Order: sequence, then C-alpha cells, then structure tokens
Amino acid sequence: MQKTQTIKSRKLNSKIKECVKSGGVGVIKTDTIYGLIGSALNKRTVQRIYRIKKRNSAKPLIVLIASFADLKKFNITLNPKSHAVLSRLWPGPVSVILPCASSRFKYLHRGTKSIAFRMPKLIKLRGFLRSVGPLVAPSANTEGFSPAKNIKEAEGYFGNAIAFYVDGGSAGSRASKLFKLEGDTLKILRS
Repeated sequence: MQKTQTIKSRKLNSKIKECVKSGGVGVIKTDTIYGLIGSALNKRTVQRIYRIKKRNSAKPLIVLIASFADLKKFNITLNPKSHAVLSRLWPGPVSVILPCASSRFKYLHRGTKSIAFRMPKLIKLRGFLRSVGPLVAPSANTEGFSPAKNIKEAEGYFGNAIAFYVDGGSAGSRASKLFKLEGDTLKILRS
C-alpha cells in the first residue's frame, strides 16, 4: 500500500473535499462519534476502509447522506408514508436500514440487500456531504476496539494508512440509534 501525506485540519476544507472526491479515506467527527470516512459510491474506497479497519467483510457499513434525494443514488425510492416516517427522525443521530436489493451495491450491503443510512443534524456536515456525496462512516477504530474519542486515538489506530484527520475536539463514544424500516413501520434495533 502506498503511503500518503497525512493532512491534519480543524475544518472540512477544499483540500479535504478534493481528497474524498478522488477516493481518499480519512477521519472526521460526525454527529455522533469519529468516523472513518470515504465515498460510498466508490467501491475501491469502501473495500479499502474494510481493510484499514480490519472489519468483518460480512458486516455492512452506515452511509451518511445530505438529503432524501441522495437515496436515489442507491436506487431507493420511498413511498409518501415511509418518507413521512423518516422525516420525523431525520436529520438526526438515527440510522435507518432501508431495503436495497440492487446487486450494483453489493459492496455496500454485503448480500443483506439493505443499507443503513443516516442524515446528520449538523448543518456543516450535511453541507460537506452535499459537496462530496454520500459517505460510508464506520466508527474510527480497528474492529474489536473502542471508537476513537479524539484525533490522537484515531491516529493511534490508523497512523499514515489514511489521507487525512479533521480534529473536531472530543467526541462521545455513543453510536447512532439504529432502526429498520419494514414496510412503513420502524423496528428498533439499537437504542
């Protein structure tokens, strides 16, 4: 694996945006915890995140979106009732598993034919998502270890294996709530 120059920043600047658009992987503070992020629409980037994180290849990743319109990029169309249900939760720290049967996105759904999406409440983060597109964002840690609570911990996990770190200060260790949309009904999987 080729080493990259690590960018350290306090904000999501244009250099970070260009890095993400070109397939780069980095760590940012999301609306819940620090996440190891990369383009959800770039299969090679997603596979790289699995390797860097040492994640079980059967486990799907959560995808951050800027708006309901982003779901169409994954061939997901909501009926009016489902849209209304999700509108009560989003934007917010809630991930919702939606059906996604498309084989084109098997690298994301890992054969489950569903993907968990979250529309963050943070306006700056949604703006970033609008400029770079949907992002996979698993917790910033190696599988089996606690999520990084700050950039120093994230650097301890990933070192120079990733392109950038954006320091957003201390973060909690609490992941998002997780629901599954079945028909037009929400089922709680993690509160």
